[in-house]
Amino acid sequence: MSDKPANTVTVHILDKEYLIACPEEEKHDLMRSADYLDMKMREIRDSGKIVGTDRIAVMAALNISHELLTQSGPDSKMDSDVSGRIKGIQDKIEDALFKTRQMEI
Repeated sequence: MSDKPANTVTVHILDKEYLIACPEEEKHDLMRSADYLDMKMREIRDSGKIVGTDRIAVMAALNISHELLTQSGPDSKMDSDVSGRIKGIQDKIEDALFKTRQMEI
């Protein structure tokens, strides 16, 4: 028998393993979400601009949030404003992290 509780799912994100409590009927969606997050974090890591798992996770979260907000449709003024602000924040974070990385080198 397994040591894991019945409703625990193992996901792998950026070479780390996480045990997540999840109802059985949501397991497929959780796995898809974890795979998508892993893909986004790998893209950011492989770009070479961002170093550190926590920084990569923040950038991935911002990117995914931006994707979600822009899927609502460009007709929404509020969504458009929020998307623009998120993009501006992303650019500032990337610039700051890139400059910090350059100073470390």
